[in-house]
Amino acid sequence: MPDTLYQRLGGVERIAAIIEESLDRHAVNPVLAPRLRGKDLPQLKQLALQFLCMSVSEQELAAAIEDIVAALNGHGVAPAEVGEVVAFLRSLKTGVVPRPS
Repeated sequence: MPDTLYQRLGGVERIAAIIEESLDRHAVNPVLAPRLRGKDLPQLKQLALQFLCMSVSEQELAAAIEDIVAALNGHGVAPAEVGEVVAFLRSLKTGVVPRPS
């Protein structure tokens, strides 16, 4: 049986580092930065860590991405914003971090 995404990413410590870097990048991304201004980034990082550590398989991550997209639709979140976040989440699988649009 292949390793889970969680195992391939290196467990909780490595995933925490990925989240730290990704949210810091999102905070300066011209498309996403307005959504993060004034937000509690340490809390967002902790919630993201909990979320991703629950999603240990690729199938669970794919389902989680679908849930995120569905949850954001209809709440004033621009398609470009959703696209940036989904591109990043998918990059966790490939190891290639996308550049901001």
